[in-house]
Amino acid sequence: MTEKQVYLFEEGNASMVKLLGGKGGNLAEMTALGLPIPPGFTITTDACKSYYKQGGQLSGELQSEIRRAISTLEKVKDSRFGDANQPLMVSVRSGSVTSMPGMMDTILNLGLNDETVLGLARQTASESFAYDCYRRLIAMFGEIVLGIPSLLFSQQLENLKIHAGRESDGEITAGEWKQLTGVYQLLVKEHSGIDFPQDVYQQLNMAVRAVFRSWNNARAKVYRRLYSIPHDQGTAVNVQAMVFGNKGEDSGTGVLFTRNPSTGAKELYGEYLINAQGEDVVAGLRTPRRLAELREGMPEVYDHLAALASGLEAHYRDMQDIEFTIENRTLYLLQTRSGKRTAQAAVKIAVDLYEAGEITKEEAVCRIDAGHLDQLLHRSVAPLEELKPLAIGLPASPGGASGMIALDAETAEAWKQNGSRVMLVSAETSPEDIHGILAAEGVLTAQGGMTSHAAVVARGMGKPCVCGCDQLSIDAEERIIYLGDHILKEGDVLSIDGTSGRVYAGDVPLSDPEMTPELLKLLGLADEIRELKIYANADTPQDARISRELGAEGIGLCRTEHMFFTGTRLPTVQSMILADSREERLSLLERILPMQQSDFEDMFKAMNGLPMTIRLLDPPLHEFLPNLEQLGEQLRRLQLTGGGLEEQKRLKRMIAKIRSLQEKNPMLGLRGCRLGIQFPEIYDMQIEAVFRAAKTTAHNGIEVRPEIMIPLVGDPRELKELRALVDKVASEVLGEAFKSISYRVGTMIEVPRAAVMADKIAEHADFFSFGTNDLTQMTFGYSRDDAEGKFLNSYLDRNILSGNPFQMLDQEGVGKLIEWAVARGKEKKSFLKTGLCGEHGGDQSSIFFCQQTGLDYVSCSPYRIPYARMAAAQAVIAARDEAANKKAEAVILPIE
Repeated sequence: MTEKQVYLFEEGNASMVKLLGGKGGNLAEMTALGLPIPPGFTITTDACKSYYKQGGQLSGELQSEIRRAISTLEKVKDSRFGDANQPLMVSVRSGSVTSMPGMMDTILNLGLNDETVLGLARQTASESFAYDCYRRLIAMFGEIVLGIPSLLFSQQLENLKIHAGRESDGEITAGEWKQLTGVYQLLVKEHSGIDFPQDVYQQLNMAVRAVFRSWNNARAKVYRRLYSIPHDQGTAVNVQAMVFGNKGEDSGTGVLFTRNPSTGAKELYGEYLINAQGEDVVAGLRTPRRLAELREGMPEVYDHLAALASGLEAHYRDMQDIEFTIENRTLYLLQTRSGKRTAQAAVKIAVDLYEAGEITKEEAVCRIDAGHLDQLLHRSVAPLEELKPLAIGLPASPGGASGMIALDAETAEAWKQNGSRVMLVSAETSPEDIHGILAAEGVLTAQGGMTSHAAVVARGMGKPCVCGCDQLSIDAEERIIYLGDHILKEGDVLSIDGTSGRVYAGDVPLSDPEMTPELLKLLGLADEIRELKIYANADTPQDARISRELGAEGIGLCRTEHMFFTGTRLPTVQSMILADSREERLSLLERILPMQQSDFEDMFKAMNGLPMTIRLLDPPLHEFLPNLEQLGEQLRRLQLTGGGLEEQKRLKRMIAKIRSLQEKNPMLGLRGCRLGIQFPEIYDMQIEAVFRAAKTTAHNGIEVRPEIMIPLVGDPRELKELRALVDKVASEVLGEAFKSISYRVGTMIEVPRAAVMADKIAEHADFFSFGTNDLTQMTFGYSRDDAEGKFLNSYLDRNILSGNPFQMLDQEGVGKLIEWAVARGKEKKSFLKTGLCGEHGGDQSSIFFCQQTGLDYVSCSPYRIPYARMAAAQAVIAARDEAANKKAEAVILPIE
């Protein structure tokens, strides 16, 4: 027997979300609660998966189930689908398991044709209303199902208004709507090659297929990849009886949040349009009214809406995003879901609900998307009196940003790839623009409100956004924009403040973020739950101080070569590398030693009592050598003038030395521990600097916990030799008086051979730190820079790889090496400390893996520490939930 593929709303509930999708599950739940929901049914995600297995066809069984569901709907609504006298009309909406705003497509008024539109006109005594609905259906159907650009339809509407002298849609007459309907049908025929379908079941089947197809459109794939949503979830389809917000001045449509999605304040927040249909608000084609105005115009509707909103938030125990329609002063709810919100709002809402006793500590922590915590560390526009805005729009997504004006998504993406900061400026954005929003520093639109597509997607991505800026107009042909009295061309720099809605010319000063009391509270809750330690990758004293302020419990990676990249130090280091003799090199190392010692002293002070892992020099030599082409050019100039003979000799010696040091593959050449073994005086100097700094700092009453990391070890004998060097120098520098200073010596596991030989390497190590950037490169055989620039995106598009392995740890390959190394290392030495210090230390799924594998810590860049603290707590909660589920599944019920 075939599994059921269609569920009436009254047959489901919110727990069936994997089958019914988020929207379908919530519509079923609201129906069960007795809320004013237009009746309907949901076609399951399983049906979507079957559609793809059957080559893009709807099975006969599914079509029969849909007809039976329509028959039930006809009885409830006392109307018939396709009937010329009492026509039933439905909306067709997608509803994926995971909310994907703007990614899927909606069709309204389905069921109208040349005959049923006459029935609707008679039924409502309004030919104008009926043909308005019909032209909307043809335009939506043409765009979503047949792929006709929406601009072609909107241009015809604007032409009609101009020729008829109409300012707004509400002024258009029935005859003019009727005329436009005919024009739209000709557009459909011209651009698709078929007539607009008059068979209403053909309309419905084509619409269902279009929603299923939209699961795999380009913007949906981008969104899923961006938010790690599984590609095999599929989307459900919700078919619902129409209610009409475009029946006049006592009808309308809107979107409501039960709390402010930008700040988290407990207040009704939303917008609505009078005499409009649902997509008009989120499409951003008209700038809507504030919800407060509804209280004045229709107080009884507002009060009803407020009561329902409060009840839904209490039921779901979370802020809700509610779509509603008012038809002749009667309120209907079209959907509810947990609302997208900024990080600031997410933190405040979670803490408020926790402190009100409505959710647990664990629930509060899990309410935060760890990735959104990056938003809290975004800079904002510094308030300066002399800073005068060119224009002010709606503050749709907080944060400050500057960038070159790009007038379309393709330009934004191209300029971003060339390394430019970009500001996407548009009349309004549509789902097709997601790649442009992703590329941009921020978004500015002329139309749309704070629940428009641009606002919702920008908030979800943590991008600043200003919408509904009515002082903005765009000349797409001339590639210029007008902001009030100012004219700017594409490529000029523009700045926005998504917190205030202000728009500025040029770059503006940005202020640093702050840790709010709510964030500190929530991070404190996360710290109570998590088991992993959170360390920082910090290379300077300033980095160390910032890390400590953000909650770091130590430094997991101090890359000493990064201390040498400053302008005053680099020439000395270059001279040391190019030294012709050991004596010359030692002389230069003596000059470098106090620089290193001073840095280490400042970092030990900042980390007072916390461990600090210092990686000895690991430079691919080409990063430190002077530029060969520039030296050659200097030499040629001197030779042409015939001057500077001594300088010519010096340059020739330097060029010859650089050529002798050049390598075919510098990333696999003389670097890491190989450099320390070949030139032990370099590591000797660094180790001496560490222990001199430790001794001086400890003498001043500060607790120091140095951990020396030997990089790029691939053989246990390498570590054995260099560990002996560390112990020898430590003994010489610390002497008897400071033997109480304890230190560790370990290695970074970044060569696959080191992972395989972990048990033997552990004999000489106190800790393993997994350098997953190089470990990923060497395991895959990918050069990161070349892979990301040449073929990696193609691999992701073709699902050859499920994610970028340099951003999200490859658990099947690299992860297995880590698991092996941890197990073998701890077998040899049970107290072996293990951690991860690559960029993956700031990635949520990678942190989950570290928790599962039993690592002791993760180390990440300073500004990702709050993210890592939250993700580490969520990893513990996820592990507990998984264990509880397995235990429940293992329970065997007794046989009666």
